[in-house]
Amino acid sequence: MARPPSIQDGPLWRSFLMFLLPLIGQNILQSLGMTINSIVVGRMLGTGALAAMATFMPLAFFFIAFVIGVTAGSSVLVGQAWGAQKLDLVRRIGGTALGATLGIGLLVGIGGAIAAPALLRLMGTPADVMGPAVSYARTAFVTMPVLFLFICAASLLRGTGDSVRPLVIQAVATGFAAALTLLMVTQFGLGVSAAAWSTGIAQTIGLIVLGMWLAGRNHPLAPGPALLRAMVPDWALLKQVLRLGLPTGAQLVVGSASGLVIVGLINGFGSEATAAYGAVSQVQNYAQFPALSIAIAASIYGAQAIGAGRTDRLDAVLRTALTMNLVLTGALVALIYLFSRLVVQAFLADPQVAELAQHLLHIVSWSALMFGAGP
Repeated sequence: MARPPSIQDGPLWRSFLMFLLPLIGQNILQSLGMTINSIVVGRMLGTGALAAMATFMPLAFFFIAFVIGVTAGSSVLVGQAWGAQKLDLVRRIGGTALGATLGIGLLVGIGGAIAAPALLRLMGTPADVMGPAVSYARTAFVTMPVLFLFICAASLLRGTGDSVRPLVIQAVATGFAAALTLLMVTQFGLGVSAAAWSTGIAQTIGLIVLGMWLAGRNHPLAPGPALLRAMVPDWALLKQVLRLGLPTGAQLVVGSASGLVIVGLINGFGSEATAAYGAVSQVQNYAQFPALSIAIAASIYGAQAIGAGRTDRLDAVLRTALTMNLVLTGALVALIYLFSRLVVQAFLADPQVAELAQHLLHIVSWSALMFGAGP
């Protein structure tokens, strides 16, 4: 099995960039899948259907943020074990994280599907989109266990310094999801829930392909009896994962909670305002992904440095991350400002709603730089 780039390989900026670019690519592809779904729904089913999706998104991000935080703790532990070349420990950490993530996914999926109408009413969902919003939310909740496993698997691989496999699997999932959404809307008439079904099915296919790929490389995280046994949580390891991951999860959840409050306020202005907010949120995700990817890369390289006994390189990791945030995130923010009108018009056919979305985008886009410097 070829060893991915690590903290010990050559100039730091070069190995960091080699790891970072596929990670940014994966995050962009992940958001691209949501963007394609939004464009198909908004253009083919109308502003009301797009508003139904937009209403649920902050709620989805609330739960996803927690899982990302928890899996960030597992990727740090995997990074330390990988840096020390303790492959059995890598498998044990990975199995514990996957088992806990699956359990959380089942609880959230079942509970969310039951409580979806009440949650959406609490958020002030406009009455004219409540029906499709509930349909979309229930489908999305049902498929959340798969989504959580998908997030966890990618996070664990990044802990080993491998950002290429997650990129390839995300490309597979994004392609399948786009094709399935179009097919389900045009041929099967599933409406707005097609976007959620297509994503869940595509991610299931991606996980199967990833498992076959890892098994063929004798990877410590390859599916098999050893990993299955490890999925019964090791409580000592889980405690360490939570100790590292919960602060990050809490930080992301607080940000997501503020999004829930904001969308609740925006819903009061009607479905057009909600649709504009949904378009802006999609674009803003792209601005934040380089920043988020840089933060993930820095944490993993820092963990590998500690595991390899190279704590002298931690300052260099921090400087490299801050510089790349300024250059890469700054360049993307500048492009968004330059082409903001074209960007929002991809989502919104109504010129008045597009104008509102562009104005909102001009207000918030620059904040991605601060977001990148914070973590």
